[in-house]
Amino acid sequence: MAIEPDPHLSMVHDVTPSTPEGCEECLRLGSPWVHLRLCLTCGHVGCCDSSPLKHARSHAYAEQHPIVQPMEAGETWRWCYAHEAMA
Repeated sequence: MAIEPDPHLSMVHDVTPSTPEGCEECLRLGSPWVHLRLCLTCGHVGCCDSSPLKHARSHAYAEQHPIVQPMEAGETWRWCYAHEAMA
C-alpha cells in the first residue's frame, strides 16, 4: 500500500521569514517562546505548540496555511497542522 503525499504540499513555496529574530506575535506582545516554526506558504514566523501562545498553530488555522518547518539549524522536517502529521 503506497502512502499518499500530503495534498497541502502544493501550498509550499520558497519563503523569507517575516521576523527571523523570533515569533511575530510574541515579539509584539513581549511573550516568551520555546521554538519557532516557519510557515511554508507565506513566511510567517510563529511559536511552536510547546510555547505558551502557540502562534504557529493559530496562524495555520486562521490563514489556512497548514505546512510549517522548524527554524532551528539542522532540522529539516515539515509538519501539517491540517493532518496533524509529518508532511
